[in-house]
Amino acid sequence: MRLLPFVALLILFFPSQFKAAELSDASSECLDCHASIVPGMVAGWQSSRHARVSPLEALKKPELERRVSAKSVPSDLAQSVVGCAECHTLNPEKHSDTFEHNGYQVHIVVTPEDCAICHPVEEKQYGQNLMSHAYGNLLNNSLYQDLVQTINGVQFLDDGHISIKPASTETNGDSCLSCHGTKVEVKGFEVRETEIGEEMEFPVLSGWPNNGVGRINPDGSKGSCSSCHTWHRFSIEMARKPHTCSQCHKGLDVPIYKIYQVSKHGNIYSSIGKKWNFEEVPWTVGEDFTAPTCATCHVSLVVTPEGDVVAERTHQMNNRLPWRIFGLIYAHAHPKSPDTSVIKNKAGLPLPTDLSGEPASKYLIDNSEQQERRKTLQQVCLSCHTQQWVDGHWARFENTIKTTNEMTVTATELMLKAWETGAAKGLAQNDSIFNEAIEKKWMEQWLFYANSTRMSSAMLGTDHGVFDNGRWYMAKSIQEIYDWLRMILAVNSETSRDAK
Repeated sequence: MRLLPFVALLILFFPSQFKAAELSDASSECLDCHASIVPGMVAGWQSSRHARVSPLEALKKPELERRVSAKSVPSDLAQSVVGCAECHTLNPEKHSDTFEHNGYQVHIVVTPEDCAICHPVEEKQYGQNLMSHAYGNLLNNSLYQDLVQTINGVQFLDDGHISIKPASTETNGDSCLSCHGTKVEVKGFEVRETEIGEEMEFPVLSGWPNNGVGRINPDGSKGSCSSCHTWHRFSIEMARKPHTCSQCHKGLDVPIYKIYQVSKHGNIYSSIGKKWNFEEVPWTVGEDFTAPTCATCHVSLVVTPEGDVVAERTHQMNNRLPWRIFGLIYAHAHPKSPDTSVIKNKAGLPLPTDLSGEPASKYLIDNSEQQERRKTLQQVCLSCHTQQWVDGHWARFENTIKTTNEMTVTATELMLKAWETGAAKGLAQNDSIFNEAIEKKWMEQWLFYANSTRMSSAMLGTDHGVFDNGRWYMAKSIQEIYDWLRMILAVNSETSRDAK
């Protein structure tokens, strides 16, 4: 048996952890082959809590220390540690990617619905999170679809004019959908020779590989726990460290990680974060860590040294967010529904505000809910800062929301004039509002510069709110759009006179 020497090595290198591990027979059979075929994958699992603690043992922990939210776990899963079979053979009847494999009904894609056997509260909360709907929020919105095509589509010259060939599924999966999530579907089955020299049948998946936050899974569920708790270790430490969030929150449109790095919080983390305890549950401010990471403010169960709860653990990240400050033309109150594709503004466009900045209030949380979420997030701030400090910081941040929206209104008014006068083609001409140079300049105003300025203000990111894609560029863009429009209108006027 291949498993035996592998187990001996594990006992040699991980004696204390392995002593507590009680593998099910099914997972032992999995390891018999996969320990030699994919040793890196198995090593990741072996270093996980799943490999050492059974659900039954997890359920015996005091409530605040518990990492499972289920009240009970099926008896056939409770006794053994969480191994290969415990995840990859769950709910086989729901998975279109289920296939017969060495006498077991196995599926490739482990989904939030599978994880919900032990983590039902987290799965339910995540389903109310904007991220779980990220695929549909992008692809079920006609304006966003247009934006995706102008970015990902292949441009070519056609009789002297630029045309765009629609982006392929591979291109979209390699770009926007890498974070938003793909739709993973079974396209058929194929027989191939395996590493052990046997021919076996496997499903052929499209949209794979992917661990995007809004992935549509073969069992119909949305999301991917491995976006933050990466395969196969599924580590809480990893999810609490900002590097994990940086995979999707780093670019010009969402420069959160870059801003965090240069903030005082990021400075403290990079200087002494290696001394912090990222594994402890609950997470004690002042003992386990001394400055926030992304998870501290948005996800984690945080307590004081006396055991008082500062913030409840949540996987519905928006319940600590009063504002939605990036990704759209204007910052606005958070949407009520995680499915933002249902939103329509006064003009019938799938946007949470009008182009003038007026919110589509019907679809957004009201002021009372905003204040409740504001209070919840401020409680985290107050575990390290005084009330005066917190009040001053939030006053600056909310002023930044106001002023960046005002600067975006100015740029948008110029753009509206360009469309109205024919200087550029817009929706009235059944054209894209993202495909001309001046339209891309307008997009940069809100997608890059307003976003960067607001996020810099939220996280004390200094220069990201001024010269590094901040206020300087917002002012510069307005001037460039204004000068361009004056020039085009002057040229058009002169051409019109000449024609007469």
